[in-house]
Amino acid sequence: MAGPAMPPPPDETDPANAPMRLLVADQLTDPAAGWSMGTLGAIAEFGRDPREPATRGPNSVVTPRGGIRLLPSDDVVPIAYETPAGSNLHWRQSIAFCLPADAARRAVRTAVTELGPDDDALRPQDTGAILFDLGLGTPIVDAYVRTADPGLIAELRAAEGRSLFDPGTGLAAAVATHSPHRVFVTACGRIEVFAAIPPPGGRSPTGPHTHLLPHLLAQNRTHPATAPIPEGWVPSAYIYPAHPAADPAGRPMSFDAARHVAFQALLVEFGDPVLGAVKAGVIAAVRARRGPEGEHLPTHPPARAAIAVALRQLAVTDGTSAAFHAWRRQHATTPDLLDPEEDPNAG
Repeated sequence: MAGPAMPPPPDETDPANAPMRLLVADQLTDPAAGWSMGTLGAIAEFGRDPREPATRGPNSVVTPRGGIRLLPSDDVVPIAYETPAGSNLHWRQSIAFCLPADAARRAVRTAVTELGPDDDALRPQDTGAILFDLGLGTPIVDAYVRTADPGLIAELRAAEGRSLFDPGTGLAAAVATHSPHRVFVTACGRIEVFAAIPPPGGRSPTGPHTHLLPHLLAQNRTHPATAPIPEGWVPSAYIYPAHPAADPAGRPMSFDAARHVAFQALLVEFGDPVLGAVKAGVIAAVRARRGPEGEHLPTHPPARAAIAVALRQLAVTDGTSAAFHAWRRQHATTPDLLDPEEDPNAG
């Protein structure tokens, strides 16, 4: 069977792309939702605690630890999907904001470059600080640091024209030590992270944080193979709506049926209908106590991920049975279906 279908274009009779804009507004209002912008190996995530102060602006939310501004154009297509996470029964639920690769393409600088004051900063007090492109060469995200620290500015200027990872500059270590703001910008907006960079061996905090993993960057992949993104399209931002079985740190919690129903509705509205049919078929077979024998299912990674998630969700909603275990044996979750960054944040 072919891979995911090409998403339909935005409704030409609705130039405001109302479904997408309502989606953004609803999710920005929900403190349990998470967000990210970036690529495999270089990603910024935003989330917030419902108890922390937050300033809500047009298409934006800012907290003391970071902020996000979403400005997707009307040709952005949201694609909702689910993937397995970890070796237990957890799963992730995501909505990718997708564009043709050419429309999503950024500056793709490959060396440290000074850009001047950040005139688009989310907070007025940050507009005088200096932006430096880290020169990661990533096609769909510009990864910057922003600082007003004279010492770090001098080190960044001394490294201009060279790679962040050039051992002769010592810049990667200096950035980690000074912990400047990180600013990740895509065709859909920006995420800013004010929280400190964790020390070597430390764990990223729940909430706003960044990942910079050179071994994944070297793969030059814009998204995991399990994401049902059509050929020639790329994701410029992600939403992770409130998860029904885990908190934002990935810790299990009591199952919230309302959250589960809410995301299944988003899958119907924004998901791939072929994957939806695959998942529904698995659920129906297990509930009818039928094993997987004789079932002819697609084998591309997004479909295999949908099958794995269907079984994980059935274990939570229905419990297990002989048919369930037969399906699990035949459709075991393999490492290639799991998040390569192993990041539990944002559900």
